[in-house]
Amino acid sequence: MAEIVRTFDWSSTPLGPITNWPSPLRTVVNLMLESDFPKAIAWGPDLITIHNDAFLPILGEKPSAVGRPFSQVWSEAWDIIGPIAQDAFAGESTFIEDFPLIIERSSAPEQAYFTFCYSPIRGDDGQVMGMMDTVIETTQGVVARQTEAVLHKELAHRIKNVMAVTGAVVNSTLRHARTLDEARESIGNRLAALGKAQDMVTDIGQGSELSQLIRTGLAPYRLDWDRIGLSGPLVNLPSTQVIPFSLIIYELATNAAKYGALSSADGHLNISWSISEQRQFSFRWKEGGLSGLREASRTGFGSQLLTRIAPAYFRGQASIDLRITGMEYLLTGQILTD
Repeated sequence: MAEIVRTFDWSSTPLGPITNWPSPLRTVVNLMLESDFPKAIAWGPDLITIHNDAFLPILGEKPSAVGRPFSQVWSEAWDIIGPIAQDAFAGESTFIEDFPLIIERSSAPEQAYFTFCYSPIRGDDGQVMGMMDTVIETTQGVVARQTEAVLHKELAHRIKNVMAVTGAVVNSTLRHARTLDEARESIGNRLAALGKAQDMVTDIGQGSELSQLIRTGLAPYRLDWDRIGLSGPLVNLPSTQVIPFSLIIYELATNAAKYGALSSADGHLNISWSISEQRQFSFRWKEGGLSGLREASRTGFGSQLLTRIAPAYFRGQASIDLRITGMEYLLTGQILTD
């Protein structure tokens, strides 16, 4: 930048040739060019810009700022930073940390953050002749802190959600279990299903894709895939609905393996779902091919989970239809956002 400043045709600007510059301007320009800290000078009533090498990343892909009005260089944000520059020309320094600005220095506007100081530069007579912009971009740090705050909130939200579901699983299973061994087995299996669902939330991020959740829940029965049909659009569930939906799949698959379609060589299973533009959701689990539906051991937590607990997470309702040829489960509700 020192070479560019020396060779620039300053006679085409209000500053005129370098040889005619006042000594305060020549002094601050020399000091600025020697600095490794991003700095720019806006001089005179026209705010003519001169800057150093360290200031180049701040400009990005903007046209060369040398010799142009500072107000023109930052025209997209001048309604915000212009008054701060006026304060500097009025003799008042301003220091601001992590100041948010929408700037245009690439192919599209971007949100950026800066810590900067606008300082007045005075002439020999003590009058303000220009200002020095000393600046560092803090976008990366600000975004990192914002992301960390979101992650902490999300973690707290997930822990609260998992604990609520875990409590419901344990308490209701204990109330309906006939023996301690039965309770131990049921709780262990259901918590294992909950753990797999939580793993998917952690691996994928905010939510999980519905068909993948179904395949994961049916993984123990993969030898029966030729008798299982899946049909439906791509649906990403938020983390708040991943766990209850995974428990639905676990309960339905367990019942199908013990009493329904997956317990008989003639049985078959069709799973379908749909979602509207308004995020209204419908999920259907339909078993068939049975000559006589076997009765489940008893109505307990599994039935409550399917028809009362899980539908609440979808702000909807569910029904179970037991038929001679197989069982049908229908869940309707809404896909929410975290």
